[in-house]
Amino acid sequence: MAKKADLLEEATKLGLKLTDKNTIAEIEKAITGANVPVVESAPAVAEEVVADEAPVEEAKVAKAGKRSEKALKEVEEKIAKEERKEHGDTTPQSPEAEAHSKKGPRPVTRPLIERRGKAYRKVAELVEKDTVYALADALELAAKTNPSKFDASVEVHVRLGVDPRQADQNIRATVSLPNGTGKTIRVAVFAPEADHAAAKKAGADVVGDETFLAQLDKEEINFDILVATPAFMPRLGKYARLLGPRGLMPNPKSGSVATDVAKAVKEAKAGKVEYRVDKQAIVHLSIGKASFGAAKLAENAKAFFDSLQSQKPASLKGQYVKTTSISTTQGPGIKVENVVN
Repeated sequence: MAKKADLLEEATKLGLKLTDKNTIAEIEKAITGANVPVVESAPAVAEEVVADEAPVEEAKVAKAGKRSEKALKEVEEKIAKEERKEHGDTTPQSPEAEAHSKKGPRPVTRPLIERRGKAYRKVAELVEKDTVYALADALELAAKTNPSKFDASVEVHVRLGVDPRQADQNIRATVSLPNGTGKTIRVAVFAPEADHAAAKKAGADVVGDETFLAQLDKEEINFDILVATPAFMPRLGKYARLLGPRGLMPNPKSGSVATDVAKAVKEAKAGKVEYRVDKQAIVHLSIGKASFGAAKLAENAKAFFDSLQSQKPASLKGQYVKTTSISTTQGPGIKVENVVN
C-alpha cells in the first residue's frame, strides 16, 4: 500500500486525478504518459499531415489541361523558383535550368543593308535615303536600280490615310495603262456558247462553259484573268475557295463580269489592271517593266494616279495620300513626292 500511496502522491504533483480505486498498473501507466507528452502529441501531428496530404494522393492526373502531368510539373517548378527568390537563391536546381540560364550575350544584328546581296548594295548606293524625288527622276532612277538579271517590273506603293475596314474607304478600282504592263496576260472566258466565237476573236486564251468547269474541278488554272457573264456567275459559286484567294474570282468592279465579253477581253489584253487597298491601307501596282523607259512608265504612272485621285472617299477628313514610293521587283525603294492630294 505504501507503494500505491507514493504513486498517488506523484500523480497528484503531475496534475493527474487518480484515486485509491485505480490499480497500481493504471497509476503507473498514467504517470508514464504524463512524463512523455511529446509521444502523445506525435500521432495527432501525423494525422494532421496525413489529412493535409490526402487530397494530393487522391488527385488524378489528367491527360491534358491544368491537371495534366506537364501542367502540374510547371506549377511545381514555378513555386520552387519563387521560393528560391525569397531566400535569395537564384541558382537553378536542375541541369536543364542551369544550361538555360547560362545563355551568352545576344549576337549583334547586322543592318539590313549588310544582309543584302552585292548587286542590291551596289544599286542602293545610287539612292539617297533621305531624299524625296520628283516622279520623273524616281522613274529614271528605278530603271537604273534593278539588281536582277531579268526585266523586272516597276512597282508603285502608295500608303493612304483611309480605313480599309470602312466600306466607303475600301479603295478598289481598275485602270487601263496606256502602255500595258509588259506582261503576257492569259484571259479565260466563262460564257454561253453564243459568245465563244467573239471571245476568241478578241484574243481570249481559254473559252468554254461545261468544259471550263471540268478544268476547275481538276483545279487546272491556266489563266490570269477570268471573265464571266452575269448569268453564268452563280455557277462559279462552288469554286469561290479555289478562285477567291488567287484573286481570280470575277467581279463587276474590276470589269471581269460583263455582258460584252469581247470588250472585256480586249481591255484585259490592252493592260487594264485592278488595284485595291490592303489591310495596312497600302495600294501596290505594277506600272510596267524596267525596259519601258522613263517616258512610258511616266504615262502609266499618270494614268494610275489620276484613277487613284478619282477614288478619294468623300467621307475622308484627313490626308488622302501619306507616302509614295517606287521600286523594281527586287530593287531598293525610292521615295517620291505625293502626286495625289
